Amino acid sequence: MRALYKQALLNLYPPNIVKTSNKRLVYVPYFFRKINMSASDQTLKGFNQPRLVAKKIQARQQSEGRGAVARRTIGTRELKHLDPFLGLDDFEVSPPAGFPDHPHRGFETVTYMLQGACDHQDFAGHKGIIRTGDVQWMTAGRGIVHSEMPAEEGTNRGLQLWINLSSKDKMIEPGYQEFPKENIPRGEKDGVEVRVIAGEAMGIQSPVYSRTPTMYLDFTLQPDSQYHQTIPQSWNAFVYIIEGEGVFGIPNSNPVASHHLLVMGTIGEGLSVWNKSTKPLRYILVCGKPINEPIAQYGPFVMNTQAEIEKAIEDYHYCKNGFEMARHWRSQ
Repeated sequence: MRALYKQALLNLYPPNIVKTSNKRLVYVPYFFRKINMSASDQTLKGFNQPRLVAKKIQARQQSEGRGAVARRTIGTRELKHLDPFLGLDDFEVSPPAGFPDHPHRGFETVTYMLQGACDHQDFAGHKGIIRTGDVQWMTAGRGIVHSEMPAEEGTNRGLQLWINLSSKDKMIEPGYQEFPKENIPRGEKDGVEVRVIAGEAMGIQSPVYSRTPTMYLDFTLQPDSQYHQTIPQSWNAFVYIIEGEGVFGIPNSNPVASHHLLVMGTIGEGLSVWNKSTKPLRYILVCGKPINEPIAQYGPFVMNTQAEIEKAIEDYHYCKNGFEMARHWRSQ
């Protein structure tokens, strides 16, 4: 029995292998497949087989954009990708710094504001301000050029997650789903609060539809509370700790503090978390169904082959095949 358990633990650390290899922009409502997580009921009983922490990564500050600072965890040497996730930045920016005009192709970005506000505008005339607690779920698809600049004085902080698209979706028309904080479902039970950005928790379903099936939950646990969240089988999952410290996986593991990302093992029913500290613990749990396709990436372009990357660079340079409106556009 001990040998079998040892082998099960070894199976929690699989190798992370990544294979490398004139239209108007229209914003329309999505008719994506709704993620069904009706089986993800949560209780305080825990799991017979919880998911354990497979890897811990400390976010390190680096310069991004124009004078902005980002703590990056996914998209680094330590963790290049976690299929279907391509990048995670915990960014801080104060005027006049920011993320001026830049392109994307082949994936989605999810921007979640934690503090302050972000002024967003793109080459098709879409613009708006994302404030504290708001979410913008942007599908770049075949191509978009936009800017993201701080909208308030002082520190503006947020999380930006990059989610890959499958080959069949990489060249779709761009679009947005935007949710002010009051439209993001919330649940609360036994000292635990959750904001359901995507997927389901506490029996509450998010209104977000995603082409790449994704669960995105923002938890706050008060001292001496615990929570057990089911994760769909075969999905990859990670935790990013925003504030405080918590115990993840099993109750006797070491506490992990803010600005750490935890990659959860692929074996187990779900994630168990305990707040044994005297302060609130806040973290996001993000899970996604692997796409299992080759990834070729050059900065803001993510495709399946190097030839497709070269084509994306050419299209952007010559303002064609999705980038036509970039020729004469500059953000204000």
